[in-house]
Amino acid sequence: MEKAINRQRVLLQQLQPFPSSSSPLISASVCAAGDSAAYQRNSCFGDDVVVVAAYRTAICKSKRGGFKDTYPEELLTAVLKALLDKTNLNPNEVGDIVVGTVLAPGSQRATECRMAAFYAGFPETVPIRTVNRQCSSGLQAVADVAASIKAGFYDIGIGAGLESMTANSVAWDGSINPKVNKFQQVQDCLLPMGITSENVAFRYGVTRQEQDQAAVESHRKAAAATAAGKFKEEIVPVTTKIVDPKTGEEKQVTISVDDGIRPETSLSGLAKLRPVFKKDGSTTAGNSSQVSDGAGAVLLMRRDVAMQKGFPILGPYVSYLSEVFPSLAGFFRKTPILVWMANKSIFLGFSVSLQALFISTKISFKIKQFHRIEYDYMCDSIYYTRNINEANSCNCTGYPLLASRSFAAVGVDPAVMGVGPAVAIPAAVKSAGLQIEDVDLFEINEAFASQFVYCRKKLELDPAKVNVNGGALALGHPLGATGARCVSTLLNEMKRRGKDCRFGVISMCIGSGMGAAAVFERGDAVDGLTNAWPIQSHNLLSKDAM
Repeated sequence: MEKAINRQRVLLQQLQPFPSSSSPLISASVCAAGDSAAYQRNSCFGDDVVVVAAYRTAICKSKRGGFKDTYPEELLTAVLKALLDKTNLNPNEVGDIVVGTVLAPGSQRATECRMAAFYAGFPETVPIRTVNRQCSSGLQAVADVAASIKAGFYDIGIGAGLESMTANSVAWDGSINPKVNKFQQVQDCLLPMGITSENVAFRYGVTRQEQDQAAVESHRKAAAATAAGKFKEEIVPVTTKIVDPKTGEEKQVTISVDDGIRPETSLSGLAKLRPVFKKDGSTTAGNSSQVSDGAGAVLLMRRDVAMQKGFPILGPYVSYLSEVFPSLAGFFRKTPILVWMANKSIFLGFSVSLQALFISTKISFKIKQFHRIEYDYMCDSIYYTRNINEANSCNCTGYPLLASRSFAAVGVDPAVMGVGPAVAIPAAVKSAGLQIEDVDLFEINEAFASQFVYCRKKLELDPAKVNVNGGALALGHPLGATGARCVSTLLNEMKRRGKDCRFGVISMCIGSGMGAAAVFERGDAVDGLTNAWPIQSHNLLSKDAM
């Protein structure tokens, strides 16, 4: 990150206007970043997809927790309504709602979600659908909405997640095709998740003590976060009922705290638990995620739409980009240009070589200290940055909370499905044009301590950056809702940490052998020179030796 900041400082020094009219308009200079730059920088665009708000219910133990007598659609209703109430969003403007959900029968859950939208106050004109990529379903819903917004299908959408493991349990419906016996990987798709955890521990040498220690840390951090009130901003209180199983008496309650956290969890206590899935194994009820009930929802928009509507902002307004001179874009496709405006006159300076006079594939010049014209020949377009004072008149004061930067879903060996994050995270980070050390926070789903420990060690992640408020070992893992829960938790933690916390990653393993990961960027850390995009080679960067 320090290297990137230094590179930006060099760029800005190069772009300062010359003090005298007798000075040349352009001059050559060595780029301090040079070929060592890990990624090029590109401007933030109005069609970036940003997270405006994210909320979740508390996560409760299935069959015996706070939501054991709550209809699943009531959980989804609570978070959808919270998005409307807390942002004052006009529900008619939502283009689509996508809900990640796993265990319920598809057609029934789809209908329940439609019912929830009506309960929450959405009109009949707003569509809704479900998506199922097992444990990553909530994150997949967010990714699907982000992709649809980026594609121009609509400007505002909601990605959500819902699971009631009280109402629906893990089970196989119908007979199993005998053909599975001919394909080992197909057989492995049917392995109980606990067995895949044992496989990870055995294959990669994750000890019982390491797993139990991870569980202790998860409960400790989650308990501390709860005590400090860190989850209050993300949790929507749900008023529901609890039925006494003995007397049948109903009692109205309001659930606003995760009920699976055990602050007293200790290594000595966990050591007493027997393995659940394998006689001589190491996976226990104490170092596995809890089966849970919960829901979450994430509101996404185009960046320019969010700004125009004055939605939640962190930090100063930098620029709003719109394309101009489209007829010239093709002509200047491969030629960097310098544009200088004075007294309504425009002068164009052309470079003879792509690397001779300019310090990056990105060309950006201040114009009369109020405007900037930018040409990026990677995008075949010219951009104009509005007058800063004029831009501020749009009732915006800064950038939206979180920008979606990349998403990746990958396949892995079904027998060790828990290793998914170790493959998905590098893929998503690379797609965002970053390196893993650039990431400030990680939310990695703790399906089992074995796979969580393995992935953290494999990627050599700093433990101080990972699941800083605990994870699923303490909070629970409502399958379809986990991805949306992680977005809410990550967003609020990045908000608390301020501008020094710029990039965050969410990831989880997926049953039957997959992994998913997404990269998010803090909105007010973005400016005209700091939006990271990948490049295939360093051939277009200036050479230090020149």
